[in-house]
Amino acid sequence: MALNFIWLGFFLIAFVVALAKTFIWQDYTVFPAMTESLFAMAKVGTNLALGYIGGMALWLGIMRIGEKAGAVAVLARLVNPLFSRIFPEVPKGHPAQGSIVMNFSANLLGLDNAATPLGLKAMKELQELNPLKDTASNAQIMFLVLNTSGLTIIPVSVMILRAAAGAENPADIFIPILIATYCSSLFGLLVASLIQRINLLQWPILLWLGGMTTCITGMVFYFVSLSQDALEAQSALTAALFIFTIIASFLVLGAFRKVNVYEEFVEGAKEGFGVAVKIIPFLVAMLVAIGVFRASGSFEAITDSVSTVVTKAGADDRFVEALPVAIMKPLSGSGARGLAAEAMETHDVDSFVGKLACTFQGSTETTFYVLAVYFGSVGIRKTRYALLAGLSADAAGVVAAIVVAYAFFGQEAPNTAKSLPTPVPMSAEIPKTG
Repeated sequence: MALNFIWLGFFLIAFVVALAKTFIWQDYTVFPAMTESLFAMAKVGTNLALGYIGGMALWLGIMRIGEKAGAVAVLARLVNPLFSRIFPEVPKGHPAQGSIVMNFSANLLGLDNAATPLGLKAMKELQELNPLKDTASNAQIMFLVLNTSGLTIIPVSVMILRAAAGAENPADIFIPILIATYCSSLFGLLVASLIQRINLLQWPILLWLGGMTTCITGMVFYFVSLSQDALEAQSALTAALFIFTIIASFLVLGAFRKVNVYEEFVEGAKEGFGVAVKIIPFLVAMLVAIGVFRASGSFEAITDSVSTVVTKAGADDRFVEALPVAIMKPLSGSGARGLAAEAMETHDVDSFVGKLACTFQGSTETTFYVLAVYFGSVGIRKTRYALLAGLSADAAGVVAAIVVAYAFFGQEAPNTAKSLPTPVPMSAEIPKTG
């Protein structure tokens, strides 16, 4: 129901704003721009869904081998002390636990497209446990909230974006992003647990959270100690090594247990094809609404209003210059990436605004996109509190990003002139989806 109102709101707000711009400010380009965006985003949505076919076929095929070989069950047993408490509806040893672990691992290492089919696999397996097939279960909501919180240890894509823009040190947003995403994930866990009445003050949960905090802190200090060239090389190596270690482990274990790995891979790949085709209508529906909302100029009205309020309150309003990235990110990853690039171009890549824009880009996730794709892939129409909890985690990530950015980069003198970045067209690049 929530997505229904949000989707309708995108169109109605865009229409009202466009009417005002046309008949009050005589801007006769807004409706043609909205119409063009409507059809362009429909095409982008279809292309994105079709582009998933190869990745889904690959990873669902590999996951099927892992299931048959028993590798996923081993992973599930390792994390059962934690997941059995935050996912109490999932039986011990259920395949969904392994898929959730694999999805979270891929997200932590910034393996954007590799994480998506694993997440869809987990959602499908959680749907098998769901008694109400059109309504999101608590386990599915907890999974999506943690997924959309965007926790990433190695923000490779953001560092590459800054390097391409000519940043003096593209990795200078490494620690701010890690801190912001961790705050987002922790807050999302707290919100979902509060609503589901899950007691987090249990020793297994506390030990896991403490262990994760220690590991993340250790990795931060290690990567920060590297030179830029070494950082990029070792980040790429870590991601590639992770992927091929998983693939090789599944294949070897499958062969050892006399699993016909080729046939099982093909069966899993067939499933991936079906999922990719099924999400097309849900993906198109969300992207056309986002495209129309952007083309109407509604984002500019939001940022102008926020800037006025902050300025009248006597606060430092430099963060408002980067705010469009934070607003866009829950809607579209590639759209936010374009706004971040525009902010770096307008204000300089190493300015406070440029660094904050990139911190926003890496600190939250494409919540609307993830909810539409993941719930759409299993036919969920009643999302309950999933959107509220996901956006709460996003808000925590945004606030944390602002605080951390001022702490790390806030010594720069405030700008006296305003130059809000203008929304740029979304590329057809597949955004990260959890």
